[in-house]
Amino acid sequence: MKWILASIAFVGMFFLQLSTTSRHPGRELTRSERFGVELKACQDAWAAGVPDKCKLYGKIKYVESFPDVKVKVVESFPDIKVKIVDSFPDAPGKWKIVDSFPDYKVKLVESFPDYKIKFVDSFPGCK
Repeated sequence: MKWILASIAFVGMFFLQLSTTSRHPGRELTRSERFGVELKACQDAWAAGVPDKCKLYGKIKYVESFPDVKVKVVESFPDIKVKIVDSFPDAPGKWKIVDSFPDYKVKLVESFPDYKIKFVDSFPGCK
């Protein structure tokens, strides 16, 4: 049984290596190959449930467990400048804080954030 599992793992690693490496070492990726790699990374991030930083807007609920995104509040070099609004949270950086039916659940953390945010009164958005 162990031999069969080891064989399956080896074959899987072999095909994974073929799909992720170039057949010609030292050759630069073409524009379409590079696009494919970037698209795959974007799809993996989307599948993980972490939205792109510029799409993190709308109705936000602060949670302590099972967040969609972890953010750290900073004063300099933020990824997103956030303005808390009462209505129309329809642009990057505009958050409406809600208790139910959120678009995203956010946890405020001190370390290992997905994004760094700064609360502002004007000009919200992302870099």
